[in-house]
Amino acid sequence: MDTGRSIGDHLRAWRQRRRMSQLDLASEAEISTRHLSFVESGRSQPSRDMVLHLAERLDIPLRDRNVLLVSAGFAPIFPERQLEDPQLCSARRAVELVLRGHEPYPALAVDRHWQLVAANSALERLLGGTAPSLLVPPINVLRLSLHPEGLAPRIANLAQWRQHLLERLRRQVDLSADPVLADLLDELRKYPAPARGGRPPDGLGGDFGGVVIPFRLVSQGAVLSFFSTTTVFGTPLDITLSELALEAFFPADPTTAEALSRLARKA
Repeated sequence: MDTGRSIGDHLRAWRQRRRMSQLDLASEAEISTRHLSFVESGRSQPSRDMVLHLAERLDIPLRDRNVLLVSAGFAPIFPERQLEDPQLCSARRAVELVLRGHEPYPALAVDRHWQLVAANSALERLLGGTAPSLLVPPINVLRLSLHPEGLAPRIANLAQWRQHLLERLRRQVDLSADPVLADLLDELRKYPAPARGGRPPDGLGGDFGGVVIPFRLVSQGAVLSFFSTTTVFGTPLDITLSELALEAFFPADPTTAEALSRLARKA
């Protein structure tokens, strides 16, 4: 937790990260530009409510809101429990229900660093041929996807999917300034890149009209085509829940749906 900087320094850094001027943030927060300037310069000490109010306007993650509170001289208020904690029992059960209910289609839950938290059996059935070292916990799903000994050799539209994942991760780095994510982005960029451009090869189906980016995985000689959705907990007050995301993959065509059902029956 970076508590060595002043509250003004933290707020200024987050404001600049969000590409907002002092006028922009002051208008959003319904305070005077003069007051915000005094807070950032250290000439005025904000109340706890003001710190939380500005953090809300800046869409700062709960983990970092605690940092702001401590830097302003207040106690952190957002707890960080393990998912196994009894107080998160209902949330954990909800995750399990969503993953299990999505069968026979793959689904998984990840934390803020893309470490695998949970997955359903459908996902496990698609990981054949992956290097065992990549499946040793903690499993990073982006590394698993793009590593040359992971799923990458079996992704039919690897150039397109790689570009999508790297851009998604880059946006996360820009928004969060998380050094772990920045290191992960550097690592993934060093993996061998396919020679083709961002569009998938001919004969693998359309591009969904440009609406979504497909994920096409070769399995048992066939190309399975998916589109994905991301689900997060609404209005969480716990850091663990706020950083948890559920990724669900849906079949993009009847052939994929039937192939997944057949794999489930065999299992």
